[in-house]
Amino acid sequence: MTRDTTSLCFISSDADSAQEAAKRLAALYGQSAPEEADVIVALGGDGFMLQTLHDAMHSDKLIYGMNRGSVGFLLNEYREEGLRERIAAAVEHLIRPLEMTVRVHDGEKVRAYAINEVSLLRQSYQAAKLKVLVDGRVRLPELICDGLMVATPAGSTAYNLSAHGPILPLEASLLALTPVSPFRPRRWRGALLPNRVTVDIVVLEAEKRPVNAVADHTEVKSVSHVRVRETDEIRARILSDPDHSWDDRILAEQFLY
Repeated sequence: MTRDTTSLCFISSDADSAQEAAKRLAALYGQSAPEEADVIVALGGDGFMLQTLHDAMHSDKLIYGMNRGSVGFLLNEYREEGLRERIAAAVEHLIRPLEMTVRVHDGEKVRAYAINEVSLLRQSYQAAKLKVLVDGRVRLPELICDGLMVATPAGSTAYNLSAHGPILPLEASLLALTPVSPFRPRRWRGALLPNRVTVDIVVLEAEKRPVNAVADHTEVKSVSHVRVRETDEIRARILSDPDHSWDDRILAEQFLY
């Protein structure tokens, strides 16, 4: 497809290597204001890329990331030459984040969005006790565990994978419901859900067994109820090189040993 790369905005993490790269690239290709740029080029690690995608959710801006961090799973390889051509040829992925609506003990409601996952985690030495409903139907009347998460395909190789959850292809219309150290039911290891469902998680014995809820990097303490659904209202747009697309990266993760 033809993509306008006339105006680029280079942003970077606080790392010295990222900031130096942003200065060099701006000198080579020019620097536009974020609101005027055709494409925002993010330089840093996965955490910075995730924050950039959150910041761009409501602007519909295209984001092209280059790795100036460590792992760089969400980012393309860093190269200074031929950047406009690379961006013009890049594959676009649309990511619809999860919307987390949380009710805390005093009745207050908090809303946040997650590109990777929404997770509930025990807040004290006692295990969490949770009830899980899918589209209003009770599927687990009682789950005793250290935590529980709802992960997107984009986030399936992050915390979800470390908790032994499944890796999902980026285009899969699925969500992973993955427990963290489940105790009862002992043999329950999670579920795959259609991405159109609404998941409600009720914290049982909330005062005795306090639980935090986290949407990517937004944390809410001492929650009593969490609702999770994929939103249609906002989206993140990410670009990847055709020879190193997200689909390829996720597929490769399944053959690592």
